[in-house]
Amino acid sequence: MKRRHLLLGSLLLPFGARAQPGVNQPQPKLPIETLVIVGRDGTRHSFNTEMALQPDQQMVGMMFRTSMAPDDGMLFDWGVARESSMWMRNTLIPLDMIFITADGRIHRIHERAVPQSLATIDSRGPVRATLEVQGGTAERLNLRVGDRVLHRLFGTGQ
Repeated sequence: MKRRHLLLGSLLLPFGARAQPGVNQPQPKLPIETLVIVGRDGTRHSFNTEMALQPDQQMVGMMFRTSMAPDDGMLFDWGVARESSMWMRNTLIPLDMIFITADGRIHRIHERAVPQSLATIDSRGPVRATLEVQGGTAERLNLRVGDRVLHRLFGTGQ
């Protein structure tokens, strides 16, 4: 009876809420590149960003990780400017999501995404990439829409 109840319960969940097959632990550290955000006052904030370039890396993202250093990040490169939708399924720590346009400007910031939430977080416009950083970073560093992002993806290397 218990097994039937579990099966029925999993069938009632939305497809996206079910665990991804084979994903039950964090992915290994991805290649790291430096990314810099320049504030309106010229202050430069440097991040060690893991590069999530492949769809399988992007699907797992920060899932199952239990910590993130204040100057770490994960950059999801979409390849071209497009709408971006993220969520926090199986993500155990709060994150700020920074949506970046193709020319390297911050388009939108979603602060303190709730761990394990299935709510979608949209870019609200086309973006080339999404940067995830430790929750509270945008407020702590006074990051704002329009701030410049320096990285090779945007043709704005440091």
